[in-house]
Amino acid sequence: MVNYFTERRFPHKQKYSVSKIFAVTTSFFGLMASSCSQQTAMNAAANQDSSLKTLSTKTTEKNNVIRLGYQKGGIIPIARQRGELERQLATQNIKVEWSGPFDRCATLLSSLNGNRADIGGCGDIPSISGIAAGQPLCIGSVQRPVLNSLSNAILVRGDSAIRKPTDLIGKKVAVNQGGAGEYLLLKVLEKENIPSYKVQRVYLSPNDAAPALYQGSVDAWAVWEPYISIAQLEHQARRITTTHPAPTYGILVVRSDAAKDNPVAVKAALTGLSQNGEWLNQHSDAASDFLVKELKISDAVAKQVTKNRGPESYVFPNTEDIANLQKTADWLLEQKIIPQRVDIATAVCPLETTAPK
Repeated sequence: MVNYFTERRFPHKQKYSVSKIFAVTTSFFGLMASSCSQQTAMNAAANQDSSLKTLSTKTTEKNNVIRLGYQKGGIIPIARQRGELERQLATQNIKVEWSGPFDRCATLLSSLNGNRADIGGCGDIPSISGIAAGQPLCIGSVQRPVLNSLSNAILVRGDSAIRKPTDLIGKKVAVNQGGAGEYLLLKVLEKENIPSYKVQRVYLSPNDAAPALYQGSVDAWAVWEPYISIAQLEHQARRITTTHPAPTYGILVVRSDAAKDNPVAVKAALTGLSQNGEWLNQHSDAASDFLVKELKISDAVAKQVTKNRGPESYVFPNTEDIANLQKTADWLLEQKIIPQRVDIATAVCPLETTAPK
């Protein structure tokens, strides 16, 4: 009776083996796992896409920033005061940041080397020296030499008996090592046929060299503007050289990675700085006023600095500029001022901006 009742009460009940139950269960969880895996994959893809978008945004933001390092005086701090460069680059969605002022090229180049700035203004001697030392730098644009420029000089105290370069024999001359001052002194000695070992070079930064000269710790100082005019007009120093025997280039030097990773912003900044220079060449009074504000110097000093420096005209280097800079680099190597040869052609920034000869 019991068996009959059970069979009749549940007429559709089936008998399942353990293996069949296991197979069904495994299939169910397999579907669940597959579904979870697909969802996880979709989530991972979405997260990766989001991460890529964030990274892309950050990269774009980084590439839209150009950092300009500057010394006291020169085109970059004047452009900073004027404000036109920032407005111009803003129309191209490029933000300008400023770093400085630095007291000399060595510290400015150190800032570029340390990835704290992307572009800075220096002379060709310290720029070539920095490249020769292995710093990741390249030549962006150049300011060609002005043959009658008075922007470099060897100075002595007003009461000094030194009147001409030959009087420097046996004397101490302050210079910045591997920079424009040392180059000027050596070129003057070369022109006068004075062996370099007969004049003692004392390596000092401009901030240390000025008091050393005024206090008599050194006999002379090879230096550049604006230090020349400050020394002459405010401390009665006197120059014993007029024009430079081997006029130098000004260089807007660029951090190599910035030129490689951010060429559009770098080129735009270099072009904008050149345009600022051309504007200043037409407004010398404004250039002097900018120097007064930037350097906290008198109007008389600022006007003399502007006059001595001459035009602020930066251009992308052509083949002649490269050849001239190569001669300078080779001379520096001969004098053992730099440790290795610098190939100027390969040291020019890869911006596809090199001008025709």
